[in-house]
Amino acid sequence: MSHSASSRSAEAGPARPRNRTAAAGCTALLVAIGAGVTACGSGGHPLTAEPYDAAKDLSFSAAVSDGKKADPDKPLEITAKDSGGRITDVTATDAAGRYVAGELTADGARWHSTSPLAAGAHYTVRVSTEDDDGAPGRKTVGFETSVPRTKKRLDVTFGPDKGTYGVGQPVTAELSAPVKDRAARAVVERALKVQSQPAVEGAWHWVDDKELHYRPKEYWPAHATVRAHSNLAGIKVAERLWGGVAKPLTLTTGDRLEAVTDAAAHSMTVYRNGEAINTIPVTTGKPGFDTRNGVKVVLGKEYFVRMRGTSIGIAEGSADSYDLPVYYATRVTWSGEYVHAAPWSAGSQGAANVSHGCTGMSTANAEWFFETVRAGDIVKVVNSYGDMMDPFGNGFGDWNLTWKNWRKGSALTADTPEGPPPESRLRLTPEPA
Repeated sequence: MSHSASSRSAEAGPARPRNRTAAAGCTALLVAIGAGVTACGSGGHPLTAEPYDAAKDLSFSAAVSDGKKADPDKPLEITAKDSGGRITDVTATDAAGRYVAGELTADGARWHSTSPLAAGAHYTVRVSTEDDDGAPGRKTVGFETSVPRTKKRLDVTFGPDKGTYGVGQPVTAELSAPVKDRAARAVVERALKVQSQPAVEGAWHWVDDKELHYRPKEYWPAHATVRAHSNLAGIKVAERLWGGVAKPLTLTTGDRLEAVTDAAAHSMTVYRNGEAINTIPVTTGKPGFDTRNGVKVVLGKEYFVRMRGTSIGIAEGSADSYDLPVYYATRVTWSGEYVHAAPWSAGSQGAANVSHGCTGMSTANAEWFFETVRAGDIVKVVNSYGDMMDPFGNGFGDWNLTWKNWRKGSALTADTPEGPPPESRLRLTPEPA
């Protein structure tokens, strides 16, 4: 990052001689004898005068000055010596083009970095100065940073896999090591970048010590491109913990597809880009097995799933026990809640809630739903007697947090997150119909 204390640039025009009186005299003589005549020799012409050497007026951090590798734990410092000069601008970048943020004192006497340096990196520093007469100077130096002998690497894995998703799909970041300290989390969060086209407001939320989710304030726009990348490589996160590699991720979104199930009306309405495209009679969870309210996100689709009551604690042989082949199953929780074909409950679809938590419909409607939705699409349940969908741990319930509470899960805000603690993920355990 560049911090300038003056509007003057070292490249704004030809360097002026340090002796203003001599320059004025030469200029007057040029005017007197006419254009195109050189009255001052090459040593006195203002356009050929050598700029003053900024290097002699600057002092760099010791390792930069003596050619040794600099300690990335220490800030880069540049000081103007007491010879009348001042620093006007500093730009420091690494080989990847990442800028180093810094602060310049009001009097131009000192600049120091405010963002951490990366380990094992090459930096180029460009310093602009001016002397007492306002003559500009420029100094460019390069230096290397050392690599700590003992360190642990923090790698980042973005998710989901590259592809096209619904507008409810969060971006995830899995860390290779836990990060608990808030200051260390802030370092990580600042380095993890998510951008979309069209651009929308968004933020990271720490799910636990090793996982972050990123979502916009509202759903992603339809047909957007979302890119995630990390600037963490080589950056110190905590004591003996340094940023490692991360493969960038690009996602696209499809149409805005939302399926809204009214459990009290036993009906699901599917919207595409705000327009209703289908209304389906359904059955949801019966008393004691009420379907979760709130926003869920499609996790995946399975043509065939065998669902057993024992998978959710129902004793085999009891009145609620079952063992069923299920087709066109669209998963919305890791614990086994699906939207699926339920031909055995055809008489209750549109009239009563008789399932064990899933949303059941005819085979034809389930096939249509299965073929219409994709991972990341929104499935919302209202007017059920069930609990609210948890924000984390059982799928993507991220949208059930208000934007205010979502922002509280960021290490870059002052408050602590609200809501229930994350649960353990229970993957691929069917929750019966």
